[in-house]
Amino acid sequence: MNEIERRWRLILGRLADKAMPGSQMNAADFNRQAALDYLYNREYAKRGTVLAEPGKQGGLDPSALKALDWLKMLPALFPDTVCEVIRKDALERYELNEILTDPETLKSIEPNERMLASLLMLKGKMSAPVLEQLRVIIRKIIDDIMQRLRPVVENTFSGRRNRFRNSNLKVANNFDWRQTIVKNLRNYDPESGSLVVKNLYFNSRIKKQLPWDVVLCIDQSGSMASSVIYSAVMAGILSGLPGVNVRLVVFDTDVVDLTHHANDPVELLMTVQLGGGANIGKALSYCGKQVMNPHRTVLVLVSDFCEGASERVLMSVVKRMAESRMTLLGLAALSDEGSPDFDRATAEKLARYGMRVGAMTPEKFAHWLAEIIDRP
Repeated sequence: MNEIERRWRLILGRLADKAMPGSQMNAADFNRQAALDYLYNREYAKRGTVLAEPGKQGGLDPSALKALDWLKMLPALFPDTVCEVIRKDALERYELNEILTDPETLKSIEPNERMLASLLMLKGKMSAPVLEQLRVIIRKIIDDIMQRLRPVVENTFSGRRNRFRNSNLKVANNFDWRQTIVKNLRNYDPESGSLVVKNLYFNSRIKKQLPWDVVLCIDQSGSMASSVIYSAVMAGILSGLPGVNVRLVVFDTDVVDLTHHANDPVELLMTVQLGGGANIGKALSYCGKQVMNPHRTVLVLVSDFCEGASERVLMSVVKRMAESRMTLLGLAALSDEGSPDFDRATAEKLARYGMRVGAMTPEKFAHWLAEIIDRP
């Protein structure tokens, strides 16, 4: 089956079974057709068209789907832009609003991060009782992520090794074998070919106060839902570290400073409005104006780097920030997967103008950030 036939199969849904009997879909396309059938078969019903019962082929039978099951499966089957169109049709064209009006619907689900990302996309249209249930779901998921990540991040930032001071705590983990060898070379016995060690040396572990400002500039366009969740968690953890000042800004085509929610991931996620375009240059320009001490500031841009405004302006802003000695990090993802789709051409240009760009898990980001702010 060529690409044109494949697309027609998906457009026509089950009506294509008789019209295109020789075209066989793979399992992924069958699930895509099931997801589309679940919503768009309502159009056929409006017009009085009676569809045949689903065939025996394996997959997700539309008759067995519920609204939340359907919502959860969309991101795995379609690109973000297609998901946005489908969700809009569901709510505005076919009034599939049980997700938005019935809190019992949300109570019936087992909370998970992918489901939360989809629910956050619809948050702006939910009724008050459903929003309260959403808050419960957010808190449970955030608590689970926090429980996993907080020890990792805190251990990364505390107990940094200082190789220039000796320690009275003489344990194996602190043993400095390099300095021990150097200091005992005078005790080398050439006859036996052995080194007589008279003194052992150890490194100290110190808890360093880090006079750094960390500015999180988070893209809240529709494709960034998972990264927004993890950015909220990281902001909450970093806000609790001594000597680290966190400023948090979210943006689409507008810029909103949510620093007052940086230490509360739940309230932050209840405030963000996912969806829309992105004006990265405008957001970075705003962040730059808030910086008081550039050479002790790390600005972290969490984005897919799809600039909706002037790319020339964006590069100009980044170049100016880099020249001010500000440390610029660009994260194409901040989630457990750490492997997103992003505009690689723009990311490469940002790197040329002074931004260090990567895609990583929160654990790797914590190590990256700690290495930067651990320097003198």
